[in-house]
Amino acid sequence: MNHMPAILVLAPLSGAFFSGLAAWIKPSFSYYIALAATLLSGVAATCVLGDVMAAGTVQYRMAGWAPPMGIELRIDSLNAMVLVLISAIAFLNLVASVRSVDREIPDRAPSFYVMYQLFVVGLLGVTATGDLFNLYVLIEITSLTSYTMIALGEEGRSHLAALNYIFIGVIGASFYLLGVGYLYITTGSLNMQDVAVILKQIPGSSSAVLTAFVLCILGVWIKMALFPLHVWLPNAYAFAPVGFARVVAPLMTKVMVYVMVRLMITVFGLDYVFNTLHLADIVVWLGVIAILAGAFMALFQTDLRKMLTYIIVCEIGYMVGGAWLGNTLGMAGAILHILNDALMTFALFLALGNIVYVRKQVAFSNLQGLFATMPWTMAGLVLAALSIIGVPPTCGFFSKWYLVLGAFEAGAYHFAAALIISSLVCAVLFFKVFEICFFEPMATSHGHHDYGGVVMTEAPVSMLVPLGLVSTAIVAAGVYAGTIVNTLILPFLQ
Repeated sequence: MNHMPAILVLAPLSGAFFSGLAAWIKPSFSYYIALAATLLSGVAATCVLGDVMAAGTVQYRMAGWAPPMGIELRIDSLNAMVLVLISAIAFLNLVASVRSVDREIPDRAPSFYVMYQLFVVGLLGVTATGDLFNLYVLIEITSLTSYTMIALGEEGRSHLAALNYIFIGVIGASFYLLGVGYLYITTGSLNMQDVAVILKQIPGSSSAVLTAFVLCILGVWIKMALFPLHVWLPNAYAFAPVGFARVVAPLMTKVMVYVMVRLMITVFGLDYVFNTLHLADIVVWLGVIAILAGAFMALFQTDLRKMLTYIIVCEIGYMVGGAWLGNTLGMAGAILHILNDALMTFALFLALGNIVYVRKQVAFSNLQGLFATMPWTMAGLVLAALSIIGVPPTCGFFSKWYLVLGAFEAGAYHFAAALIISSLVCAVLFFKVFEICFFEPMATSHGHHDYGGVVMTEAPVSMLVPLGLVSTAIVAAGVYAGTIVNTLILPFLQ
């Protein structure tokens, strides 16, 4: 039990190695090894969460080397929650994606499962590490595997999308690494806790610390696709294989939001961020612009997958703006939205993957009659859409409620207005999709017969069960939102 923090990262890392070896024996073994590795990682993450709730922050020294010289995994209530989220989504997506992977890239399926596990290793490591340079290395592991798996997608367009992602991703990583370099020059340490202690002894007017903060935050903003730094995201997520799009869309940007929050609170400190820099108003305005731009760009899309990618851009604005409101309500709302938005986006992309599996395309012109032919998938899509809009008792309502309360407390009425406007735009977007799926006449190729009967062509059970579980989690996270905030989020902020 004492090694659970290491096991949650080492399980998928070992799984990637053995999945590659197993492909030489029988390709299908790669999938089962990946499934077992992500399940073990999820069990370890759950155990660590239990330890954190029972005894407080868990510290694990890799190879026994003590910080600040050694690399430390430091897990508190914030990243314990995110670790469980990552491992759960990674496991459920593997269950849901085996059919899609076998259809889309049958000759490269073992390579997909190897890269998939390395991607999960990167996300888990980014979340668990207490070392700034180790964080950079793990971000790059996540990015490199992302480039590879995006390029496995739709021929031609996915290659260009991956190339654009590489260019922007390298720029973002370089900014962050330069910022870490300035911190190391200033403090002589890379351990987050050690750096935080040293920074408190340095005058707030230090230009080196300011440069480090700006470079680190700018690099993270690029990685999370904060508008207008979002240009890589829509095509990257839209043209990736479905099995990867369903895990990268709910996790990559949310983990980068977590990194931003970690840098703000743990490394630089809220006093420096809000009382010394005086950048909060500017960043909240950036959040407002991101919310409105993402929502209105989604209005002009004629493809369901592209529409959802722009909604992600909008949701990033929620979390960035909320974190920079400068009060506990706003920060709690932003952190809660990391959890909620991951669940909502995962459910949307699970439903999307089911539709792609049955219909091949998800252009609006290809969605007619889905309520009749795929009722279970559409039920999950409707529930996730209502949560994105912010309808209680789904989880999306409660994180938006915290964000609105935080906006009013901070006097940021423009941020509250942007939240409400974006919710209305999302309502228009999704009800437009529902209208097409329910009312528009269905083409013959979609199962409509001359005599008026309809053949139900649902996705396989392996795809429907994960969607049902995540849909249940959306409601459960809403019902227990207060408990989540009081037991996991507020203890971290206090």
